[in-house]
Amino acid sequence: MAQVDLKTLKKLRDKTSASIADIRQALEETNGNYEKALAWLKKRAVEKAEKKAGRETSSGLIESYIHQGGRVGSLVELLCETDFVAKTDEFKKLAKELAMQVAAMNPKTVEDLLKEEYIRDASQTIEKLIKSEIGKLGENITVKRFERFEI
Repeated sequence: MAQVDLKTLKKLRDKTSASIADIRQALEETNGNYEKALAWLKKRAVEKAEKKAGRETSSGLIESYIHQGGRVGSLVELLCETDFVAKTDEFKKLAKELAMQVAAMNPKTVEDLLKEEYIRDASQTIEKLIKSEIGKLGENITVKRFERFEI
């Protein structure tokens, strides 16, 4: 087992919010290569998300976003498994990002929203964004519904 560089570990933790155990494993399996470890962690998050896909989501929150000028706004109902996760800053941030996405892109259905490129990072879709959060938070997350308003 190779020695794990603490600076690289901290950098990955700040970037991904992954568990220390997962980061250590990623660094060990990639011989300390930051980029390869980052890719390993993203793949791991997707795998974790797929395992949780069938779990019931009955807690969550409704988030709003009003664009500057007040002419466009949206509401998003984002669900997770427990109230504990619904109260975390990471979950709230995800809900806000999704509400902003809906206001900006005007998807017609939840399926359309999930397929869209994320407005802050065109290299990933909204579905991949949600799966990465599932990997971090350890619970299934679903978008139940949303509404966009425009004057």
